[in-house]
Amino acid sequence: MLRAFTDSRCALHRAPAGHPECPARLAGVLAAIEAAGVPCARPAHHPESERAVEALHAGAYLERFRRAAARGDGLLDSADNPLSPGTWDASWGAVSATLHAADWALGDGDDGPRIAFAAVRPPGHHAEAALAMGFCFFDNAAVAAQYALGRGRRRVALFDFDVHHGNGTQHLFEDRADVLYLSTHQYPFYPGTGGAEERGRGAGAGFTVNVPLPAGSGDPRYAEALAEEILPALDRYAPDFLVLSAGFDAWQADPLGGMHVTVGGFNAWGRVLGDFARQRGLGILAVLEGGYDLDNLGVLALAHLRGLQGQDAH
Repeated sequence: MLRAFTDSRCALHRAPAGHPECPARLAGVLAAIEAAGVPCARPAHHPESERAVEALHAGAYLERFRRAAARGDGLLDSADNPLSPGTWDASWGAVSATLHAADWALGDGDDGPRIAFAAVRPPGHHAEAALAMGFCFFDNAAVAAQYALGRGRRRVALFDFDVHHGNGTQHLFEDRADVLYLSTHQYPFYPGTGGAEERGRGAGAGFTVNVPLPAGSGDPRYAEALAEEILPALDRYAPDFLVLSAGFDAWQADPLGGMHVTVGGFNAWGRVLGDFARQRGLGILAVLEGGYDLDNLGVLALAHLRGLQGQDAH
């Protein structure tokens, strides 16, 4: 059972012309999944959005973001994070749709565990507790993981397959054992974090699993990483909910990445992860992160979602 969730406010964030993180990214994804018949809900603002964000992001940061966004232009924390009059609302729209998707994935379906896709922007996995980075303002996937714990889940696994390491997500959970953070990513690369030696700290030691991959890695190397490192770690952890930071910039033609992954590769990852979840009765929440090839992003996202359902890419 697959259902997508989005929010019209996600289109309101507009960077200067030529910026790779643009409304057309999401428009292409929505067009592809809707043409394929995937149900896509656009619910009202989620009532827990503010509380869920405040659980992970510092209050002083939220106020600084609000004031900066109210000016309608400029930057927040770095040149990667330009502001527009709609950035504040778009960021809340992304969180809201992600939480609605989480609610659905956390429910029980008649035909087995549910798969939800949060088709949202701005992306989130680079956002730190008190710092905007890498096109990201709120860490949507991390907020959803924390929210799932509040909804009664005890052990949440969050697998990030964006080509860039999710520094924000790792740092939000690296001293905790109730969220297992796993990442495959190009390394060395932006943002400079994600070495294999980064394994968590304190109570979270061993609950961060980074699989850095060299530029040029393609389907075979990713398949190896999943089979030999990601799946064994998931199996040992035995999560009761699975969140995916679903970035598609490891695609072979992505302008911001340096990997060689194909449509079939993204579909194959979905099959592996979907099989794992079905065998254990886990709901899945996939949250859109990166992916900047406007001609193919929708195709890639749909191929992965079909894989999660146990279907071929086409």
